Amino acid sequence: MTQNIIWFKDLGKNDVDIVGGKNASLGEMISKLTKAGIRVPNGFATTAEAFRSFIAHNDLEKRINDELNELDVDDVDALQKSGARIRQWVIDSPLQDDLQQDITSAWEDMNASGRDELSVAVRSSATAEDLPDASFAGQQETYLNVRGIDAVLYHIKQVFASLYNDRAISYRVHQNFVHSEVALSAGIQHMVGSDKGTSGVMFTLDTESGFRDVVFITASYGLGETVVQGSVNPDEFYVHKKTLSADRYAILNRKLGSKAIKMIYSEELNETTKIVPVDPAMQQQFSLTDVQLHELAYRAVIIEKHYRRPMDIEWAIDGDGLLYIVQARPETVMSRQNVHVTERYKLNQSGEVLIRGRAIGKKIGAGNARVIENLNEMDQVQTGDVLVTDMTDPDWEPVMKRAAAIITNRGGRTCHAAIIARELGIPAIVGCGNATEIIKEGQAVTASCAEGDEGLVYRDLLDFDIETSTDLKMPHLDNKMMINVGNPSRAFDFTSIPNNGVGLARLEFIINNSIGIHPKALLEFNQQEPDIQAEIVKRIAGYSDPVTFYVNKLVEGISTIVAAFSPKQVIVRMSDFKSNEYANMVGGPRYEPDEENPMIGFRGASRYISEDFRACFELECRALKTVYDDMGLTNLTIMIPFVRTLEEAETIIRLLAENGLKRGENGLKIIMMCEIPANAILAEEFLEFFDGFSIGSNDMTQLTLGLDRDSGLISHLFYEQDPAVKKLLQGVIATCLKHNKYIGICGQGPSDYPEFALWLVEQGIDSISLTPDSVVQTWQYLGEKQGK
Repeated sequence: MTQNIIWFKDLGKNDVDIVGGKNASLGEMISKLTKAGIRVPNGFATTAEAFRSFIAHNDLEKRINDELNELDVDDVDALQKSGARIRQWVIDSPLQDDLQQDITSAWEDMNASGRDELSVAVRSSATAEDLPDASFAGQQETYLNVRGIDAVLYHIKQVFASLYNDRAISYRVHQNFVHSEVALSAGIQHMVGSDKGTSGVMFTLDTESGFRDVVFITASYGLGETVVQGSVNPDEFYVHKKTLSADRYAILNRKLGSKAIKMIYSEELNETTKIVPVDPAMQQQFSLTDVQLHELAYRAVIIEKHYRRPMDIEWAIDGDGLLYIVQARPETVMSRQNVHVTERYKLNQSGEVLIRGRAIGKKIGAGNARVIENLNEMDQVQTGDVLVTDMTDPDWEPVMKRAAAIITNRGGRTCHAAIIARELGIPAIVGCGNATEIIKEGQAVTASCAEGDEGLVYRDLLDFDIETSTDLKMPHLDNKMMINVGNPSRAFDFTSIPNNGVGLARLEFIINNSIGIHPKALLEFNQQEPDIQAEIVKRIAGYSDPVTFYVNKLVEGISTIVAAFSPKQVIVRMSDFKSNEYANMVGGPRYEPDEENPMIGFRGASRYISEDFRACFELECRALKTVYDDMGLTNLTIMIPFVRTLEEAETIIRLLAENGLKRGENGLKIIMMCEIPANAILAEEFLEFFDGFSIGSNDMTQLTLGLDRDSGLISHLFYEQDPAVKKLLQGVIATCLKHNKYIGICGQGPSDYPEFALWLVEQGIDSISLTPDSVVQTWQYLGEKQGK
């Protein structure tokens, strides 16, 4: 240790003023977390004092301050000229002798073998960086695979100059930091050989909703700069912390990225790294194994617990499979949001979807598209434009705040540009593939990040609302208020809505949107026509075989919802597709009958117990058993839909038990959807087989009144509060109360008519499950009526 350099092992998290946030954090992990299994490449840091001495030694301080004091950072052209001028002053200035000598001495200690082959990363670490309230993500430069002392000294000066990158100058102004009070430290760190492995970024929360119970991991092949810079569409994974801590299988979700390119070491004299294409076969595989995902998440939780806050962590796995942490900084957006204020964006109309990508944030932005090919054109972006480009990196920060939304061809949800977009509160849709080709210059578009983790770009300017709620302290009711959750990608976000659990999670949404293939076509893959086989192969990329794909996708969707709301009850209804709906799936027409009225045809329990469909039913059972038994998510309750007869009820319970889902075993509860008049008339008898009912008021109404709710000719007669319907419901509720069995309702009626919900409460119903957008209003209405 000298005045100019300090070894990482001698640093801690309180040394930000000495070596900047990044290097202080590296030192903290080496000194405090090595024994906990956190492996961090060693190295040393130049000090902030060394940087200030360098500036003073070369009489740069006044020149730089004068230049910056006269600069308007919103004038992009002036910013580019001033930044370039200052950086050249720094590059043209020599390092002071004592600093150069100390760096050389430390380098020789690192390179004990004396070989020039030692490869290091030269990283920037500013004293205003990686702070809890400002990330400064990607504002300064990092150089990888630097070899030899001459190259190290050269790149240290490049790092010093990068304190005056255009984006860094602009970011400091927008974050209200004084330029002259920020100094730079260079970190010289052993390289991790992930050019032959995998690397990426992980957050210890969901970056879009702020949900704290997951680790969100992005990964791609090669060095991590492609993920960080947003030049690649990485794989994405979610791991559940509570399940992980119980030493169980904890992977909730995985999405395959294109991973078209990777960064590797270069052997050329004039470059340290290079970009090469990824083998197409490897693109179709996930870049991390289940074991690696669990190891990464486990390390992330250790780091989060140590720092006592959500963290943004960069990691790398070398060619030998060893995992290293190369950076860790506080997450700066979701963890600082005001938990007492809820803001929700909602489209008021539908439209034509032009393109899809990964959603950043939960907002909606609309405006005229500004298609930008390169940085030199970014001054064309005007306030309110929708910026469309190949990829953004932090260099775009000076104009990002002008945009109503950002749309890119490439990039993932953990890249630096995504972090900056979140900090600025701008919706972004990244990784769209060919947005710059599909969206035309000047075209009116709406970018929606408010419909799950998939971002949608619509043609034209669509109308949308912003609903803001403050301090949602809900009254205590005599009944539970649950919500209906169909889309697993909205589950984390919906946990912020007041709720007592999930009263209806339908497998149909998962099968339709995440799978889209008839299960028998997957079971009988070898019997399909070549075009169907080709489509199936395309959709199941990343999974070992068609059946594994189907089961794992069900597991992912179910476990995401159940884990999100744990330990609250989540009622998952097994699939209730009708024959016409199954026929619309890939491979479906081959297996489905052409029914005159599918609404009362081959559906529900009748389908499960038929020899023709039973193998498909068993796949659903396998997925549910994995979630309940293997993952330990025992807040799951299974619901069986459309059970016509007592014989069907008995058979279903027997088949579930044969597939490892035995009612009562390990506390498993199985309830029935009460939606047929026969269910109400024989409620006592049906309850012998089930732990309760959830009333499906839509089907109950149409079957009681003898109408087809899809028919426009008689739709005006559809009324869930019809006296005949209410009389049946009264009997069902009374019977469940008599036998101390669960009784809830998950139909549309209580969502649309709060007075209907009140009537149900007066009858003694246990729970009412509503659509997410109606639960708060109905809850408050019931509280007022109950005098709560």
